[in-house]
Amino acid sequence: MSQIRLYDTTLRDGTQAEDISFLVADKVRIAEMLDDLGIHYIEGGWPGSNPKDIAFFKEIRNISLKQAKIAAFGSTRRARVKPEDDDNIRTLIQAEPDTITIFGKSWDFHVREALRISLEQNLELINDSLVYLKQHVGEVIYDAEHFFDGYKANPAYALQTLKAAADADVDCIVLCDTNGGSLPFEIADIIDDVRKHISTPLGIHAHNDSECAVANSLTAVEHGAVHVQGTINGFGERCGNANLCSIAPALTLKMNRPCMTEDQLRQLRIASRTVYELANLVPNKHQPYVGNSAFAHKGGVHVSAIQRHPETYEHIRPEKVGNLTRVLVSDLSGRSNILAKAEQFNIDLDSKDPVTQEILETIKNLENQGFQFEGAEASFELMMRRALGTLRHFFSVLGFRVIDTKRHGDDNPLSEATIQVKVGGKIEHTAAEGRGPVNALDHALRKALEKFYPQLKQMKLLDYKVRVLPAGRGTASITRVLIESGDKNSRWGTVGVSDNIIDASYQALIDAIQYKLVQDYAADKKE
Repeated sequence: MSQIRLYDTTLRDGTQAEDISFLVADKVRIAEMLDDLGIHYIEGGWPGSNPKDIAFFKEIRNISLKQAKIAAFGSTRRARVKPEDDDNIRTLIQAEPDTITIFGKSWDFHVREALRISLEQNLELINDSLVYLKQHVGEVIYDAEHFFDGYKANPAYALQTLKAAADADVDCIVLCDTNGGSLPFEIADIIDDVRKHISTPLGIHAHNDSECAVANSLTAVEHGAVHVQGTINGFGERCGNANLCSIAPALTLKMNRPCMTEDQLRQLRIASRTVYELANLVPNKHQPYVGNSAFAHKGGVHVSAIQRHPETYEHIRPEKVGNLTRVLVSDLSGRSNILAKAEQFNIDLDSKDPVTQEILETIKNLENQGFQFEGAEASFELMMRRALGTLRHFFSVLGFRVIDTKRHGDDNPLSEATIQVKVGGKIEHTAAEGRGPVNALDHALRKALEKFYPQLKQMKLLDYKVRVLPAGRGTASITRVLIESGDKNSRWGTVGVSDNIIDASYQALIDAIQYKLVQDYAADKKE
């Protein structure tokens, strides 16, 4: 049984997605990470299309990769131009990649309407482009663009285009579902027929327009494909490409077709998050395998079961892909959730302890008011410690005032916050300005407390979300504020709820600072 080769096109096809663009330095960093992950081919871009991709191929030559091959992407020669005279073909060779991948037309409709040449001419430019490339580079892959649509329209001609590539002795022929409209049963039937006519190793390149890109890729492997193309997180044009973060664990853990080692697979979540970070996108928490919610449990019955036997509600062990089991706390919670969360925070809590029930009732009452702890686990930990009487008192806020002033109609408002805090026996009275009232309050709090706790200078506010809860009260509605904070070691979420947005923000800010101090104090004790 042949090993499945993973071909990543995040740096080329992935960047065709809306809102995604990578700098050359980003592309090099991602390539190094993909190499560590065990990806076999990294498609760096189309060197004939833009200067950024040309720069990438120059930069990547200076990087020593462990095992991945760098592939350059392009098209067959233009009609009525010889391969050696075609700028696209020449640029591909000049990029000096390990592998060259070019695409050609499989659908007679595209040949007539897009290329506007005869069907026979199309076969010639596929064949002689590939023959020429095979003379100048060690490995050549042919992407049969729109193959499945072409096969459905004219199977005889679609197969002729594959034979033209096979006759050029290419190393792999990749069947592309370019429009993403095919379904798994169609993929299976068509590949079975292709294998009767073509002996060249086959690959699959699926798009996700029918939400079947991963399923189509796995089906293709089941029916003989040995090469799978996709992107990290499924990035790609329109609805995206096949998601390698789902394909790799499915092949390795479920289909007994290992394409990564166990150690590499454990890096999958980190790889996913890194690509999101470099793309400046918020990770999809509901993404299978690697998302924050992929192994998150909320209902009490589920939590009780997974504590005894994780497989009752988890299809794989999350650690295998670098993820972890998370127990969410909400008004659906039971004692099992509370105990599991206490264990996660190294808090000793007995199921028979009345405090457990007290915490549970407190959570339910708070969520009735609009609190939500799924994205604010730091606030939840602080609440548990308060109930147990183990929360160290670091400071008190004696009062604060926030003023917004707009002096002229066209000017931006000026925000100023004044705050009084008490640390030990000392009172600090401080004022600060900011971009908006919440920013001013944050600055004033830090300014007052950093004199006593210098480590707060390391803390940053990373994200701030406001949600107006449906109450039918217009501008007097309840507001929930979720804040994500972080330092060089970790990130944490806190929550505040009030009919006053400043007060809700204040609650979340206070919890964020309190949590930072709790964590630092615990770390100092360990040392």
